[in-house]
Amino acid sequence: MILTGPAIATALWAGEITIDPYDPARLSPNAYDWRLGDTIRACDGDLDAAVPTTFTEQSIPATGMVLEPSVLYLGVTLEKTGSETYAQILNGDRTIGSLGIWVHVSAPLGHQGHAIRWTLEIRAARPVRIYPGMTFGKLVFLTAFGTPASYQQQAAKYAATDGIEISRLYEEIPGGVV
Repeated sequence: MILTGPAIATALWAGEITIDPYDPARLSPNAYDWRLGDTIRACDGDLDAAVPTTFTEQSIPATGMVLEPSVLYLGVTLEKTGSETYAQILNGDRTIGSLGIWVHVSAPLGHQGHAIRWTLEIRAARPVRIYPGMTFGKLVFLTAFGTPASYQQQAAKYAATDGIEISRLYEEIPGGVV
């Protein structure tokens, strides 16, 4: 089940959910409107799952920056979110989609215990200007059934993320660079 906006607020005040920074005006009927952070990485050249991705990192200026269509960008959420009680789903929303921005389509699940600033996969259909702190999507919280298993306590690959993470699939590929 998805928590309603009021249920998210109640769980936040009860300490069951963390959203930092939190703004009650960003609650919607069934979600929290999350924002884009101020740093972005443009992945350089060809990508290879067996090799760490090279990138150029930059701060997004207050005047904005233009995303180009043939580039994979990795961004980060402004908010750090988490919950030992609830799972999370993070997605872009209609407003961003209407600008031709595809965000976070391949990894929307935040496990119970996953307390992070989310790494975002971002693609643009056409050149489009983005700004730090702009609304970029929706975060929903889901009731999990069964025995809880904290992601933070499983020594998972991306458990302690506090910034932009490149793919670490190369750690699993025989002959990959470690």
